[in-house]
Amino acid sequence: MDAICPDCEGSGFRIVETAGRRLAARCGCALHSRRERLLTRARVPRRYLQCELGNFDEMTADLKKARRLALEFVQAYPDVEGGLMFLGPPGVGKTHLAVSVLKRLIAEKGAAGLFYDFRELLKAIQGTYDPASQGSELEILQPVVSVDALVLDDLGSGRPTGWVQETLFYILTSRYNERKTTIVTSNLPDVPTERMQKRETLEGVIGSALRSRLAEMCRSITIEDSPDYRRSFRSRTPLHPF
Repeated sequence: MDAICPDCEGSGFRIVETAGRRLAARCGCALHSRRERLLTRARVPRRYLQCELGNFDEMTADLKKARRLALEFVQAYPDVEGGLMFLGPPGVGKTHLAVSVLKRLIAEKGAAGLFYDFRELLKAIQGTYDPASQGSELEILQPVVSVDALVLDDLGSGRPTGWVQETLFYILTSRYNERKTTIVTSNLPDVPTERMQKRETLEGVIGSALRSRLAEMCRSITIEDSPDYRRSFRSRTPLHPF
């Protein structure tokens, strides 16, 4: 059984005196409870619950810059233009940063947040097309397009079919029009290397129209010179116990 707050006795409000008047004010415990609910609803995978900006290891110049920009974004929110897009090869800390920003926006700014692995989101939408499904496409997409802060992890993974591009365009355009914060991670490079063709870049996979929309929505932060951040972090940090 949860302990009853001694300040408000469980009502969620406490009495304060201002200029000789006794007024009801929202208790801090109510705000804490609300933010706990928001974090639960954000769908952050258990593996990433321990990710914080405070335990992000700045092993390289790129990582140090990425963390600084992430922290500045949180501090400026909601007075920000667009969101963030972390680009780089697998294992360099992109998801750690994205989740850390999302958790800070929830805890410090009271924003409603949502995390989706891009492939899992597509699977969830496709699952509603099954005649036996009791859910609808709208039930999946409505919170995705309307939530204050959305993390789309591993954007561009999977096969880039016309349906995938159309679905992504709907999500991004809806959020862009409503000035919602979108945080993206992708393993795909923005610029092809010597041994890479353009079709293997982010633009090549999602298309020029979607890449252009992302450029309008998000500040790109590229992490290139990092060792395997994922392995290093896991060796230092145990999984969240619950």
